Amino acid sequence: MINNNPTMQDVLLQFYPEYLGSYTPTANQAKAVHHILNCKTGSYGVNVSMCEECGHVQFHNNSCRDRSCPMCQALSNELWIDAQNEHVLDIDYYHIVFTCPSELNPLIYCNPKELYSLFFHAAAETIMELSKDPAHLGGTPGFISIMHTWSSNLSYHPHIHVLCTGGGLDKDRNWHQKKGGFFLPGKAIARLFKGKFLSGLKALHEAGKLCYEGEAANYRNRHGYQELLDTCYGKNWVTDIRESFAGAETVMNYLGRYTHRIAISNSRILRMDKKSVTFRVKDYKNGGNWKELTLDGIEFVRRFLMHIPPKKFVRIRYYGLLSNQNKRRLIPICRNLIGCREFLRRFKKDEKVQAIRILYKKDVTICPCCGGVMSYKPCARWISPKSSA
Repeated sequence: MINNNPTMQDVLLQFYPEYLGSYTPTANQAKAVHHILNCKTGSYGVNVSMCEECGHVQFHNNSCRDRSCPMCQALSNELWIDAQNEHVLDIDYYHIVFTCPSELNPLIYCNPKELYSLFFHAAAETIMELSKDPAHLGGTPGFISIMHTWSSNLSYHPHIHVLCTGGGLDKDRNWHQKKGGFFLPGKAIARLFKGKFLSGLKALHEAGKLCYEGEAANYRNRHGYQELLDTCYGKNWVTDIRESFAGAETVMNYLGRYTHRIAISNSRILRMDKKSVTFRVKDYKNGGNWKELTLDGIEFVRRFLMHIPPKKFVRIRYYGLLSNQNKRRLIPICRNLIGCREFLRRFKKDEKVQAIRILYKKDVTICPCCGGVMSYKPCARWISPKSSA
């Protein structure tokens, strides 16, 4: 029997037990699966709303709030984007993508906390160091970095998206901005990033902070490890500088596509039968057009779980003018120097009812039957309509 438009929850319900027969998930992966399977089922409590006028009752199952759950990201993403409006500048921004050779993927997968952090540090230090050079900018820009680990077909592909201001402040608080393109050359970024990443990798290896399992087991051997380094040093690393974005609103809308994105959304899962899952992927060899890909159900689950981030790992980080210690103090200075207006938040902080009203044109405080006022009461466990009668 074919299930059209299944959710990730449906896929896990069917194939996760079979997956456990062949693979052993990490504790973090198992926890994420547990959350997704129980999301919006009543397991995490229920909000009960009752109309004070006509007595109409509605039940709203709580979500799991897991950052890997396809059903929990939409509102969080919108609230995050709205919060960034306070610190956006009405100038050009540039999108840079940092990647590393695929030969490093098995080692990175074995050591996610250590090597994802190294990825962040190497990318940030590269931008900061080159930006301070008067030959390029002579100042400090502001940028946001977001870690992704997947490609469109769910294969393992760790990379970092960076959204960087088109200018920056020098130590004397003068604004510098290059006209006609990004102020850093792509080849210089790639060379410096390669050097910093591999230098950090060697330091971790020599300090005995890396493990070598699965496909990375060969790197335990001194010769295998040296061969990996030689291969990576010999390659030209690619750093992709993508199109620029003019104007604050365009920047925020674009950034929203990357921040809270997970490996796959429910909308991309097309069909599921007893053995396989079919979903949409981008065919980059054919101009980025969408096509269908069918995977064995267990393989689909395996690929999905590869992208569960480590516990407490921070996937979105801020640097330069946008770092937490700088943005409230320096962004107003930049705004005055550039002469751009301040952008205000649409929603009050953590005001989800207001956000739902504005974003989805739905007022959850108004009764759908009579227009009266709905009062909300959180419940710790599921209460069925029958038992509440």
